[in-house]
Amino acid sequence: MELDTTTERLVSAALLRLRMRTPFFATLALFARIRVSTEHPTAATDGRDVFINPTFFQSLDPAQQDAILLHAVLHAALLHVSRRGVRDEMVWNIAIDIVVNGIIAEQGNLDIPPDTARDLELAKLSVEEVYELLRFSPERQPPLPGLDLFNNTVAGSAGDRNATEGKEDGSIASARAAELEAHWRNAFQQANAVVLTTQSGSLPDGMRREIAALEPGRIDWRTHLWRYLVQTPSDFQGFDRRFVGRGLYLEALEGETVRVFVAVDSSGSINDQQIRALVSEVQSILRSYPHLKCDLYYADDKAYGPYYLAADGEIPPPVGGDGADFQPFFAAVEANRNPSENCICVYLTDGFGIFPAHAPSLPMLWVVTPGERAFEEFPFGEAVRLVQEA
Repeated sequence: MELDTTTERLVSAALLRLRMRTPFFATLALFARIRVSTEHPTAATDGRDVFINPTFFQSLDPAQQDAILLHAVLHAALLHVSRRGVRDEMVWNIAIDIVVNGIIAEQGNLDIPPDTARDLELAKLSVEEVYELLRFSPERQPPLPGLDLFNNTVAGSAGDRNATEGKEDGSIASARAAELEAHWRNAFQQANAVVLTTQSGSLPDGMRREIAALEPGRIDWRTHLWRYLVQTPSDFQGFDRRFVGRGLYLEALEGETVRVFVAVDSSGSINDQQIRALVSEVQSILRSYPHLKCDLYYADDKAYGPYYLAADGEIPPPVGGDGADFQPFFAAVEANRNPSENCICVYLTDGFGIFPAHAPSLPMLWVVTPGERAFEEFPFGEAVRLVQEA
């Protein structure tokens, strides 16, 4: 169904105003097909098309029309449909609204309509981080008047849905997701070219964060952890990882033990699910790489342990609950390590605590919970964000 004349005129006017204010966003909007739909109470997207309820759109003033149109376009362009995966639909919609509304607010010249999800602090984070924080803090979830996304065909439009709507196999869904990604990658390239040509200024910080989340080279925390733990001075060159799933290992690994010291912040800032996510992943690595041995510590302002962590053993219950101090863990590591061993450290934390005056001599990986300390504030080691995959 095509846009009615009145709504078409209003959309065209909104696109013109966006062009005058921000050519980057206006160019992105040109890559979305704007369609009328009375099936959605406000505005929504399936990842390619933007559906606008004409009655709702006509009830808004021009500044709000601009914001609503841009809001839906950004959901599509930032791949919020395919990025959701199997995450909870309602919580994901709140998270993406918070981030997108934060991006729009950074423009300073658009009027975000009332009754939309806003959180000035969470808007500074990636969508995935906001989702994690909302999952564990239901009290921070504002009411959501309606869903912005629907995922019937992922890349298909309202006019080309078929009888298998909502029941596609993985290969079809993957193909459509790839098509969407290619479409919007081209849109971003065109929008960037317009910015360079018109010299219209830089992108808002929120937009830069979301674009960075789309980078194909981005490494999720689990992949980072695996790569970190299996790196040793010899880097296992020649180790054929195809044999891991069959329980076969090269003889060259025998005798080259690596001791992993894992600390979990038990000062109260880390929840049980986050602890289990990290420790379970470490156990998976232990099952695949039998040369790794793991000592687990819980730590607040003291270090509790070590607990020997077996590949298939139970995860010891957390101990502690006082203030955070990283120093006791590093002192315990120095006291218990064998100088002839290859050793590495992993610390799950929000990043807020007392750091030692001097960096330890061991390789260090900080696994940081969502929305907490920025990576550049860690005085030593690598850092990666603990964000649950879809």
